[in-house]
Amino acid sequence: MMPEFAFFLAGGPEALRIPLAMLIVFGAAKLLAELFELFHQPGLVGEILAGILIGPGVLNWVQPDNFLSALAELGVMFLLFRVGLEVKASELLKVGTTAAVVGIMGVLLPFGAGWGILSAFGGTQIECIFLGAAMVATSVGITARVLDGKGLLQHVASQTILAAAVIDDVLGLLVLAVVSSMAKGSVNMVEIGVTAGLAIGFTVLVTIWGTRTMEKVVPQMTKLRSSEAQFSVAMVVLFSLSVLAVYAGVAAIVGAFLAGVALAESTTHRVHDLAQGVTELLVPFFLAGIGLHLELSSMTAKATIILSVLVLVAAVVSKLVGCGLGALPMGRVNAIRVGVGMVPRGEVGMVVAQIGLGLGAVSQSIYGVVVFMSVLTTIIAPPLLSWAYRGEEGPPKQRFTLG
Repeated sequence: MMPEFAFFLAGGPEALRIPLAMLIVFGAAKLLAELFELFHQPGLVGEILAGILIGPGVLNWVQPDNFLSALAELGVMFLLFRVGLEVKASELLKVGTTAAVVGIMGVLLPFGAGWGILSAFGGTQIECIFLGAAMVATSVGITARVLDGKGLLQHVASQTILAAAVIDDVLGLLVLAVVSSMAKGSVNMVEIGVTAGLAIGFTVLVTIWGTRTMEKVVPQMTKLRSSEAQFSVAMVVLFSLSVLAVYAGVAAIVGAFLAGVALAESTTHRVHDLAQGVTELLVPFFLAGIGLHLELSSMTAKATIILSVLVLVAAVVSKLVGCGLGALPMGRVNAIRVGVGMVPRGEVGMVVAQIGLGLGAVSQSIYGVVVFMSVLTTIIAPPLLSWAYRGEEGPPKQRFTLG
């Protein structure tokens, strides 16, 4: 029998649907996170597994919908904003050259691997290209969550991962633009060139000039009479740069991250604490939301299972090797850390799959393969990061306080 709360979520009183959905998702995510932490495992893996457990794939208590998707998107935006607040633009620029090589290698090898594997399985040309595009993606939110929790955001490998992920995001979205155009039957190179110029220009300008601008603007906020004026201004900057990022052709989360970087050296600890509080509320919806999209019913055919496993292995190895080779001048240990940090595909890979499905370019089974790969790389990455950074200790993580 369907549990009573599942009945309400499916068709019960409208007034109950939102708070009940939030209760189930947030409560389950935090409960499993605590359980995983008890056994010295990354809590975010528990939060992702909570989504799988309560979602359509297992208990079917909660279905992904627009409301939960909006909370998840806000969650990853605030996560990247919070991470950006801990990163200085000058530190990112120091690793810029290495990060660019890492980002490029992190596009070429995974794309080739995805295209080659599906070609061997008899996929259509456009399906092969879409799978390659999905393999290119990197979900920096997952890696950032792990590194932030361990107090390792200032580590040189961590800085390289963050910078490379931004570059990877720009390149990945350009690849997606080309692939989507091909699926529609034509490729407008002028439009893609303009998008590339805007995306790169936006990212570079905000990185270079954002901090200097905010250092002049934020101190003036002390003259405002409203309570928490600095936090209010920080939120305006966060949402403004997220909007501009989308118009420039990159993801909103890149704008959120760059907003944090721009404000990192000019805001008070109060702003950091308030941002951390909002992040702790919303991020479980982002993490559980990844698990909610995994439906095991699409993984019944033997060929699909074999393909899924091969794609998963290739997704991990191609990022580890490609990005690791790009970071090799930093030393073998740091190269491994960078490679592992670029492994999770998370929500970015699923977005590519959804676009392909919506355009009729990929079948339901290939969509399932991409979702499986996206979720599993996201679950695998945190333990790998803990192993790669073993022996490194950052400053102790402070609890969120309003005092």
